[in-house]
This record gives sequence, structure tokens and C-alpha cells, in this order.
Amino acid sequence: MLTILQRQILGAINASGGLSRTELAQLVGMSKAAIGGVVREMLEAGFLHEAETVQGNGQGRPSVRLVVHPDGAWFAGVSLLQNPAQMVLINLHGEILSRVSFAADSDPQRLAENIARALPALLEPHPEAAKKLVGMGVTLSGLIDEHQSTCVQSALLGWRDVPLAKLISQATGMDVAIENDAKALAVSEKSFGQARDLSSFTLVSHGAGIGSAHFIAGQLHRGLHGGAGEIAHCTLELNGSPCRCGKRGCLDTLASLNAIAEMAKAEGLEATTIGALEQQAMQGQTAAIRILHRAGSALGLAVSLLIQINDPDLILIAHQDADFSGLFGTVVHQSIEANVLPGNAGKTPVRTFTLNDDTWARAAASIAAHRFLVGLKPV
Repeated sequence: MLTILQRQILGAINASGGLSRTELAQLVGMSKAAIGGVVREMLEAGFLHEAETVQGNGQGRPSVRLVVHPDGAWFAGVSLLQNPAQMVLINLHGEILSRVSFAADSDPQRLAENIARALPALLEPHPEAAKKLVGMGVTLSGLIDEHQSTCVQSALLGWRDVPLAKLISQATGMDVAIENDAKALAVSEKSFGQARDLSSFTLVSHGAGIGSAHFIAGQLHRGLHGGAGEIAHCTLELNGSPCRCGKRGCLDTLASLNAIAEMAKAEGLEATTIGALEQQAMQGQTAAIRILHRAGSALGLAVSLLIQINDPDLILIAHQDADFSGLFGTVVHQSIEANVLPGNAGKTPVRTFTLNDDTWARAAASIAAHRFLVGLKPV
């Protein structure tokens, strides 16, 4: 559909939010006349369009800013983090065009068939979708190989070495890439969200489990085997509670929503959500206060270690509704500042945002969009 050069141009324009022909020529090392021909083809094909005129700096004529056309290509995304599973269709601006849900299944082959059956309903509102749909991304909780094709292990789904991308591709006839949920969300924020202009940042997802992902020098850091960012299973409490991964004292056993609910139950509390525990804490319930402090301190400590290891431009924490609006969020921030080197305290911005029903499926679609923009092919 596009040459490698054209994909590089599209990716550069998307990352910057818009470039002039002169800026593009300088970026790719081509003459303005040569870049003009390439841009003209992309304009005619509907991948770019001209926006406002940008005034020069006093040395030359005004130039026209080129931006990515949202409908140049579309992408499907599937989230396996809930049941029913969610599927969305997005454009090149990351905007959701349609959404459907379907029955999840722990059997990989049946799951692939369910996705294939749900796809026509996703595309039905858009007659032109068949021509514009370029690829599909799938996100799940687990370790994904470096090719974004095989689920190496997922404790949640009970999978090991499942060639999920191949199975879904065979069922749908589409190019498919799979990815760990936190990494997919980081790609989504880099492509379409708060981290678009940043070179380096770390994302932490806080929910039933805990994940993290890192962009370093503008690139998603996956590690040699795709396992970079497994913060949930870093040991924070030696000889602590058993973890589903087989170890003890993992962050997941201390600060995840599942762990918090289990601690509340063990204390005999009816409240098992952070919001409910916050209410009890405000009423002076010492057990609720103790649980929120323990979980918040552990999560803040883990984030402080990420800051010292990566020294990112930004920490983004994605969380369930109300997680960071009270005592828990306060303790997390206090723990971060208390555990970084004194000279670094307060230097790394920490922002939070709330997860919603569309977040993970949109993140999955962002994986397909990202691969398209950088020119990656399915393995």
C-alpha cells in the first residue's frame, strides 16, 4: 500500500502532529522537489491532507502544514481482558468508529473463530471499511514474544506458547499482531495520547493486575524476549504472600485490586474496592486505613524504582475509577517521593488517567496502527 519511505513520512508527521514539506525534506534528507512528488502521491491516495498555512521565520515564503488524514487507514482492536471481549475500529487519529462485544473463550481456536464471527458487525456501519481496514491488534494479560505473534505465557488465560496471531489471522484473513496489555496501552498513549511528544516515558497500569511499559528514545522497549516491564512480579516483600506466578512477595500480591480485595476480606471488611475502603477510612476504620497504606506504599515504591532505573520524562499511571482520588493515591505519591534519591524528588512528573470500557480495545488497535506507521510486517 505504501513504500517504506512513505510509511516513514506518515509516522514522522503523526508523531509531530504535522510537518511542512521543507521540514520533511530536512528530516529524510531529500530535496524539496523530490519530497514534493512523494507527498503528492500520498495526498492523492488519501493518507495526508493539507492543513493551515504556517508563516516562515522571515526568510522565505509561508508553507503548508501536512497532517495525517484520519481515514487513510483503519485498524481493528480486540481486548481479551474482560468477558464479553471488546472489539473496536479506529482511524489514523485513534478515534473509535464502531465497537462490538462478543463471547471470550479460553480455547484459542474457538476464540479466533469468535473474533472472525464478530468482525462483520464491527465493519457493518462503514461500507468502505473493507478497503480501509489494514490490520488487527489483540491485547491480553501475559508475556508475548518479541515478534508479537505468540503468547508465551498467560496465567489469567491458562496459556503457554499459543500462536494466537496465526490462529486469528487464519480465521479472519487479516494481518494480526498481539501484545501485552500495558505495552499496548503505552503504544496508544505514544501514538494518540498524552505521551505523543515525549521521547521517554513509563506507563503503569493499575487494576486487577499491575503492568508497566517503557518508551526509551522514542521506541517501545520490549526486551530480548518481549518480557520488559513485568513489574507485577518484581519481589517487594521477601518471603511474602504466595503469588500466582509461583514466587512470593510480588507487587501483584501487595497492590493490585485483587490483592486489596483479598486483604479486606481477610480483615473481615465488607468493603472490597478502593472506593469503599476510602469511605471506611474516612470514618476511622483502622483496617481500611492500614490496607490502603500498605498497597499504596508498595505501588509507590515500585514506581520510584522505575524512576531511578529509567529516569523517564513522565510516569503515566492508568487506573480504575476512583483509585487515585483519596488516601490511596496520596500514599502512592508520598511513597514515590520518599523512595527516589533525595536529589531527584519531585523532578519526574506523575500523571494519572482513568481506564474506561474502550481503553484496552483501543490500545489493541493502536498496536496495528503503530506497526503500519513504522512499516512492520507480520512474521
